[in-house]
Amino acid sequence: MKIGLFATFMSPVATPQMIASFARDAESIGIESLWLGEHVVLFDEMEFPYPGSKDGKIPVPSGGGMLDTVASIGYMASQTETLRFGTGITLVPQRNPIYTAKEFSTLDWLTNGRIDFGVGVGWCKEEVIACGYSWEDRGTRCDEFLEVIKNLWTQEIASYEGKHISLPPCRLDPKPVQNPHIPMLIGGHSLPGLRRAARFGNGWYGFNLSPSAKTKQVTGRFRNRDHTIAKRVTFNCSGIQGARRRQASIASRQPETRTRRETVGRSRTIHRTGSEHLA
Repeated sequence: MKIGLFATFMSPVATPQMIASFARDAESIGIESLWLGEHVVLFDEMEFPYPGSKDGKIPVPSGGGMLDTVASIGYMASQTETLRFGTGITLVPQRNPIYTAKEFSTLDWLTNGRIDFGVGVGWCKEEVIACGYSWEDRGTRCDEFLEVIKNLWTQEIASYEGKHISLPPCRLDPKPVQNPHIPMLIGGHSLPGLRRAARFGNGWYGFNLSPSAKTKQVTGRFRNRDHTIAKRVTFNCSGIQGARRRQASIASRQPETRTRRETVGRSRTIHRTGSEHLA
């Protein structure tokens, strides 16, 4: 099983020197990949709580915010040679799909194929609306945007006609280095999310899951349906305890830690579910 790290880089703690050193150190000890989450703007009051912490709030240092994933990946890639970079996740239905296709295709080109494209519909209603999109139809919009992105990555002349976007025949270059395109890892625990993963995904991205019966149940759905997606399942399993560690880490400006026994135990349990990646 390949081991990755999920890192939420936030200002003012995440300086250029800090994240460059973090990436180089991860590569030097054999970490396979580094995953970054995305939030463009944050809100003090939200209709739906953040699912990764007990109090429903994203643990952010005072006066700080999350670094942009594309810019951060490009910067850290320039400091490394073999480390892969993934998004956990890119909030596709609140993004311009053409710009998104261009950004990640360029990243893949410049890193010589070290990019994984993690995708999700998001949970923050206020953020989706602030980005200029409606909330209720984000799922169907995500599906159309993924089709557009895949077309732009794989077709010499790409076009698309749908409810949410109309793309006249056009060219997007450079194409991704990876063939046939950058791997898409689709997140989501709901049935529509799992269907999206089966339809578009080269893998499935699970967030805030512990190595439990629920984990086995989700991965079992893919194996039972004979989808090739079962070959690559990635888990971010930090959960509420991980969020508490991050809050303490942010407050003290010291890296969060986990005991060796806890890490090995979680890894073995998740490996037995048939998962290939743990971050």
